[in-house]
Amino acid sequence: MAEESDQERTEAPSPQRLEKAREEGQVPQSRELATFVVLMTSGAALWMMASGLGKTMSQIVRGGLQFDPAVARDSNYVMTQMSDQVMDAALALAPFLALVVIAVLASPLLLRGWLFSTKAFMPDFKRLNPLSGIKRMFSSQGLVELVKSLAKVGLLGVVAVWLIWSNLDAIFSLSMEEPTGAIQHMGDLIGKIFLLASGAMIFIVVLDLPYQLWSYFNKLKMSKEELRQEAKESEGDPHVKARIRAQQREMARRRMMAEIPTADVVVTNPTHFAVALKYTEGKMGAPRVVAKGADAVAAKIRELAAEHKIPLLEAPPLARALFRHTELGDEIPATLYAAVAEVLAYVFQLRHFQQLGGAYPEAPTALPVPPELDPLQAASMGANA
Repeated sequence: MAEESDQERTEAPSPQRLEKAREEGQVPQSRELATFVVLMTSGAALWMMASGLGKTMSQIVRGGLQFDPAVARDSNYVMTQMSDQVMDAALALAPFLALVVIAVLASPLLLRGWLFSTKAFMPDFKRLNPLSGIKRMFSSQGLVELVKSLAKVGLLGVVAVWLIWSNLDAIFSLSMEEPTGAIQHMGDLIGKIFLLASGAMIFIVVLDLPYQLWSYFNKLKMSKEELRQEAKESEGDPHVKARIRAQQREMARRRMMAEIPTADVVVTNPTHFAVALKYTEGKMGAPRVVAKGADAVAAKIRELAAEHKIPLLEAPPLARALFRHTELGDEIPATLYAAVAEVLAYVFQLRHFQQLGGAYPEAPTALPVPPELDPLQAASMGANA
């Protein structure tokens, strides 16, 4: 029983599963939402442009019906006139068609965003299996699509009939108007009826959208065994591990670099190592290491320190000792208190000089760093022994 429960797809899809499905072209989509957006955009554009568009098209038709006997046998004139009329009609319809195209392209952004997957174009002979097609027809998905189609036809039909019946007087009155005015009013009526009828589809969209999202995630559900296998593959992949470690190192380095402007002093080797120290009296028991690095990282630390006017102090033994025996966020070892105290005293004197003037402080040189903490001195002592 436990094995059967592990094989049942009861777990939500993992991010890897969702990403794989997206690469294969499987994304949540609602045809009703896209249809609604396109129809509403078309209806609104038609309603706003119907009057001017009807007037322009009537002028084009009127011009095309005019007959000039003098040029009746001139084929070049006829072709030129036809091309001009086609161009005028295209220019008149261009804004309307442009809005429709924009609606078609923008509708995917409301749910899933644009997606182009080459895997979706790969031939799949399973799709040609008639048994699979019949099975889809009688599946729950097919039943839902049938219900939606019937609901759309019924709803749009009822709304359209009601709108036409409500505007029946206005429709009959068109026959009593002059042609130009009748065409403009007819365009307004058509746009209004089309827009309101399309707006009725919002009820279908409200029901269809949650169902499509539920159906999509339900199809991608995973069993507990699949989750365990995926986790095992991800953890065992050396490339994934290396990428994770690289991202972690990069995030840690960014956090470290952000702390440099808050440091009190940067102790350097002067070129191979750099360690930034910070001390807040009353809040810290001892100075803390807020940044440290070697070679290129050390150069970046020195650059940021100079940019933010953080004092730089060349003290190679202390820099090597701090780099070797401390980690980020750690307080300095007790054996280095005396050396770091002289460094901070120099920093405070330097701040006093910058604010009030006076004698320029001398940088400490012979700092009391225990030889066993300096890797260079410790290595030479070991070699002599």
